[in-house]
Amino acid sequence: MTTLPLAGRTLGPPDGSFLLAEWTAAAGGEEPPRTIAPLHVHFEDDEAWYVLEGTLRFRIGDEEVDAGPGAAVFAPRGVAHTYWNPAPEPARYLLVMTPNVYALIEELHATGVLDTVGMRRVFEKHASELLE
Repeated sequence: MTTLPLAGRTLGPPDGSFLLAEWTAAAGGEEPPRTIAPLHVHFEDDEAWYVLEGTLRFRIGDEEVDAGPGAAVFAPRGVAHTYWNPAPEPARYLLVMTPNVYALIEELHATGVLDTVGMRRVFEKHASELLE
């Protein structure tokens, strides 16, 4: 077994129960906010975040919550969610996701900028729905 820094990488096999990723959100603070992920819902997958540095703001269902260092946020399957960095400093966080959510994210990043129709197709392919 080898240990490597997690930043920018994932830990866990793509066919396992979950993957863990450490990501950094660029400085935010814009109005309207620049979301890291558009408002969406996963019908088969849960998702969780753990903030290491900075602040992330989450909309989970009808609630908005700020999460600072040491805070964890959980989005259960079937509940619409989005998140963004509301602060002028970067935020660093862990994302715990299923292989299906990871595949969705990877496909969106691999295809580059997609129009709304293309993004909706990718979300639907992964048992999810783009809501914005």
